[in-house]
Amino acid sequence: MTDVSRPQPHRPVGRPQRGNVRPLPRGDSFYTPGASDARRRLERSSARLLVHLHQMPPWAPAVLMAVLLVVGLAVPGWGGAAALVVVAAFLGWLAALSWPRLSPGMRLLRLAAVAGVLAVAVIQALR
Repeated sequence: MTDVSRPQPHRPVGRPQRGNVRPLPRGDSFYTPGASDARRRLERSSARLLVHLHQMPPWAPAVLMAVLLVVGLAVPGWGGAAALVVVAAFLGWLAALSWPRLSPGMRLLRLAAVAGVLAVAVIQALR
């Protein structure tokens, strides 16, 4: 039986405990075999952030990007443009990381999404 009169240890919200760490996806490596030096640098510098994102609740990055997108569309001027630039940077970073595995059509869609968000950011900056 649990003693409810004793305070329970504080558990930080949003940070998994050591026993609750999500395992990494199966595979040999984070890195693209035979990649160029620039690609290796990008993958190596992104590895820590990718692991951090993987340990977050799966909905958290999507909600954060959705909030930034709504703020970017709702706030005229530089504030909205800055929020949209952050969204475009995140989309561009993910596109760059997934680039070798994408078909030409999917590459075009990723570029169009980043360009579209940046175009709206310019429009917001000029409002």
